[in-house]
Amino acid sequence: MVELVRAGHSPEALAKEYGPSGPSIRNWVRQAEQEGEVRADGLTAAERDELKRLRKENRQLREEREILRKATIFFAAGASRSPAMPKGV
Repeated sequence: MVELVRAGHSPEALAKEYGPSGPSIRNWVRQAEQEGEVRADGLTAAERDELKRLRKENRQLREEREILRKATIFFAAGASRSPAMPKGV
């Protein structure tokens, strides 16, 4: 069905001839585009999923790095101020 739509047949005409509804055929075409073929954005569905995952991972790593940077500054500042020793010890 997908190939017939790509060849120029309308989903409605195919629906009358073969049985599935026009919206179902359009969904199949859309799904075929998303699953394996390059779309207008230049990425396949798998590549878009990987890009989304990598962006999320990158965001998390940046947050972790910022936390470590702040902790380093905090502990370095604390180490330069040694606590006063109590008298008589």
